[in-house]
Parts: sequence; C-alpha cells; structure tokens
Amino acid sequence: MILSVDTSLASSVAVVDPATGDVRAQADSEGTRGHAEVIGALIERALEQSALTPRDITYVAAGMGPGPFTGLRIGIAAARAFAIGRGIPVIPVVSHDAPALERLSAAPGASVEIITDARRREHAVSTYAGLDDAGLPVRVTGPDLRAQGEGETLEARISAGSLGRVAARQLAAERVVDVGEPLYLRAPDVRLPAPRKRVST
Repeated sequence: MILSVDTSLASSVAVVDPATGDVRAQADSEGTRGHAEVIGALIERALEQSALTPRDITYVAAGMGPGPFTGLRIGIAAARAFAIGRGIPVIPVVSHDAPALERLSAAPGASVEIITDARRREHAVSTYAGLDDAGLPVRVTGPDLRAQGEGETLEARISAGSLGRVAARQLAAERVVDVGEPLYLRAPDVRLPAPRKRVST
C-alpha cells in the first residue's frame, strides 16, 4: 500500500492501493496553516480508516510542491520520516499532477491549467496536455510563478488520494521520477544575519 502525503496547500493524507489506484482512506485538514500540528494525527487517521498498520505500507508518496516553504517541507519531512522508519522508498510527485489527473481522467485528451495560491499576490501555475500511454498527466509547462490574474480559478486543495494514484501509475509504468529538491519556487523568508561590522578603536 502507498501512504500519500501532501501539504502544498492544506494537509492531506491517504492510503492508496498501488495495484488498482483505489483510495482506501483519506484524511484532510481544513486550514492551510498548522501543518505540523495535524500531520501526525492525519497519518494515524488514514491508517485507522483503512484498517491497516504501518507494516502494510510499502511506499510513501510525497507531494513535492509547488507550495509555501514552511508548510511544504513539513509534509515532505513527515513522508521521509515514515519511510525511513519502515525502510521503504519515497516516491516524489509534483503536487499539481494530482488535480491534473483528476481533471484529465474525465477528458484524457484535454489541456488543463492548474493554478494554486502561492501567496504574495502570486500564483503557481502548471499546464498539461492530456494523459500519456501510462495514464499520467503530461506536464508541458511549470510549475512557475506568475502574478495573480483576475477571475482565475484556484485549486482549493491537493488531494493526497489523487497524488497516490499518480504514484501508483508511476510505479506500474516503472517511471518514478526523482523530482530532486522541493518545488518552493521562492526562497524562504528567513535570512541569515549580515556579518557584524568591525568597530575600529
């Protein structure tokens, strides 16, 4: 089974069958902050709802963003910690691929644009052109930052269930891609202090 974790917007955790892509359970938070306070409880709830134990988990899918620095890294850290504890692989998944799969499953040949709130009057945007032969969304641009546009429809949340389905299809196609670094798209707000100036006497 795949334990899927995403905190690129709100916190979402799911258990997904890698053979069928079926979502066995999903637990979500309502807010887009406080990820550290809820992620452990969401993992426990998803496992409980699926009637599984950590020993039944064979992969962990981690949403790699785009997303704000603090929230995103909490989900990735939780996913990696669980995987290390179990000695199992982490499957990194671009978070925008999850809603893209949801939309393209209904219209496999369509083109879609996924837009999420990146804060600071900016949006994170990815565009997709249908599904490939493995049923995976074909991302043609992004994720990129752009200024907020009027009337744009934002994704309200990223579903860990859909993220897990992307991971399951990557496994089936033997096309797990190393996303590398998390897709923060913007440097964190924290800055190292400048060196102290020497005072001559």
